[in-house]
Amino acid sequence: MEIEFRHLAPLYNLSYIYRKTIKFIWENYDMAIQEGDKLPTATFMKMGPDGPQPVNTDDVFAGKRVALFAVPGAFTPTCSAKHLPGYVEKAAMLKARGIDEIACVSVNDVFVMGAWGQAAGSGDVDMLADGNGDFAKAIGLEMDGTGFGMGQRSQRYAMVVDDGTVERLFVEGPGEFKVSSAEHMLSEL
Repeated sequence: MEIEFRHLAPLYNLSYIYRKTIKFIWENYDMAIQEGDKLPTATFMKMGPDGPQPVNTDDVFAGKRVALFAVPGAFTPTCSAKHLPGYVEKAAMLKARGIDEIACVSVNDVFVMGAWGQAAGSGDVDMLADGNGDFAKAIGLEMDGTGFGMGQRSQRYAMVVDDGTVERLFVEGPGEFKVSSAEHMLSEL
């Protein structure tokens, strides 16, 4: 039996297929978080006095104005030489401009984040482990670092979060370190 495609043409009209394809893409497109958006619920791990402890987004952001910055990896060159030290050095200035807390998040385990925080003397910066990258993915700011042997990571960014809502957002381009720095954040507060 031979199928005559001319009889199927109305069902597979290109215009119809195009509209359905565009609708599907639009409905399933994960857009990165924007200023004015509420942060999604997520759980981080934080090294406490008694060892690792889970903290959720409400614990970190509810009722506070938080400077959050993310790095691709703890102990990596730019992150260790510039990014974290900048926030450690500028902590008092950030707090003088209305920031209640400062937090650093990375797709690393809690033990690495705890050790990195101790090595950097980051008493004023909460070190949050996004071990599986769930938070980075939920806000649409994950990156593929497999080409460098790093797996899935977070992009480099900084944001001011007021009571769980993104007030300001600064996302770096690939390989850059400008707009997510403590200095840039200070200039924008």
